[in-house]
Amino acid sequence: MHNKTLAELSAGLAAGQFSSVELTGHFLGRIERFDGSLNSFITVTAEQALAQAGAADARRDRGEAGPLTGIPLAQKDIFCTNGVRTSCGSKMLDSFVAPYDATVVEKCAAAGMVMLGKTNMDEFAMGSSNETSFYGPVKNPWDTAAVPGGSSGGSAAAVAARLAPAATGTDTGGSIRQPAALCGISGIKPTYGRVSRYGMIAFASSLDQAGPMARTAEDCALLLGAMAGFDPRDSTSVEREVPDYRAALGNDLKGLKIGLPKEYFGAGLDPAVAQAVQAAIDEYKKLGAEVVDISLPNTGLAVPTYYVVAPAECSSNLSRMDGVRFGYRCENPKDLEDLYKRSRGEGFGAEVKRRIMIGTYALSAGYYDAYYLKAQQMRHLISDDFKRAFEQVDVIMGPTSPTVAFNVGDKTDDPVAMYLADVYTIATNLAGLPGMSLPAGFVGNRPVGLQLIGNYFDEARLLNVAHQYQLATDWHQRMPHGFE
Repeated sequence: MHNKTLAELSAGLAAGQFSSVELTGHFLGRIERFDGSLNSFITVTAEQALAQAGAADARRDRGEAGPLTGIPLAQKDIFCTNGVRTSCGSKMLDSFVAPYDATVVEKCAAAGMVMLGKTNMDEFAMGSSNETSFYGPVKNPWDTAAVPGGSSGGSAAAVAARLAPAATGTDTGGSIRQPAALCGISGIKPTYGRVSRYGMIAFASSLDQAGPMARTAEDCALLLGAMAGFDPRDSTSVEREVPDYRAALGNDLKGLKIGLPKEYFGAGLDPAVAQAVQAAIDEYKKLGAEVVDISLPNTGLAVPTYYVVAPAECSSNLSRMDGVRFGYRCENPKDLEDLYKRSRGEGFGAEVKRRIMIGTYALSAGYYDAYYLKAQQMRHLISDDFKRAFEQVDVIMGPTSPTVAFNVGDKTDDPVAMYLADVYTIATNLAGLPGMSLPAGFVGNRPVGLQLIGNYFDEARLLNVAHQYQLATDWHQRMPHGFE
């Protein structure tokens, strides 16, 4: 059962080949058997999952089942889950049990899905390798010496190892797409505002966006259809009709214009990754697409812009975690100032502290105009580059990551090298555009991801473009050795 896609599991449940209780038990057994070597889950909710599965089977017996009813998934531990620990990968929230469900969790439950547990992640979603988690690093199932990417590395590893058929992730600067690439699965970051952020613990509020992670584009289409939609509780949610993403998967690619930014194929890109991406583009040509060379001239500004905007917003968002209202509190504080200082000093990890300090500095009197305001101006230039590009092309393509997965520990002492792992993904978050990664080959035994970038609210086209490629190739069907 674990080798079936969401679409196949949905058909199997509808045909009565197995029940949701049987399916859920199968995946819980795989988590128990394999996750010790991966560390992809922080919390496994076995008892709750089996209860939800039983309710899903009863719902099906009453003739009330939808396409996702009874299908298990994993939730990234950044989404609040009523009665279940929501840690955000941090000591600061290790004891925090959310009193309500995030909208994404609500919507998955409303679709009848079964939550297997909460996946490991970089602390407060700050990281590109899943090594900043308070609960230890996640390992890549393709090679356990390698990182799975971050911050949604737990979700990516769990799906790649078939410990869950799908998972949720969040993407602030590439945190769905980059781990999807490094673990050989599919993942999409929707347009900013397409999926509600209510109940999703904030890192950088103008950049964060939730999305699905699964083996195939078709599975992502199914899950995104359940997750997306307007939410009045989220002031950044866009009131716009959600299309039937799965129904749009049958369109051929004849006449599709694919833009290849020259800036994505220059210095810093591993030649072996470039070769795999070029082979994928050649496959698209065979499918009838037309390739157009384009330029995104302000691409080089994306990383420095992001690392002013995101830390500034995280500095503001994390100020609420002070040892008073909720979260970690130091022992025996001598006064209020000591309580604040030691609770935050002991509760936050090194990378989170680094970004809070950078952000506080950028927002401080005398530096706001020089750093934060300037970064927002650069953000507009980056967005304008994409607007001009989409006047010429339908979709932009390139590598998701400049390299395949690097080894655990390789970049932990070099924050700048770690930040550059997101060099091709960050710009789409700054512009608020949808982006997707899908498997497109290997370098040795480590997967390569192909990135697709679409125009605003053009997720249906992105999913179809990815789906057509997956009909013609089998990279998405490959499975890590040892997890069969």
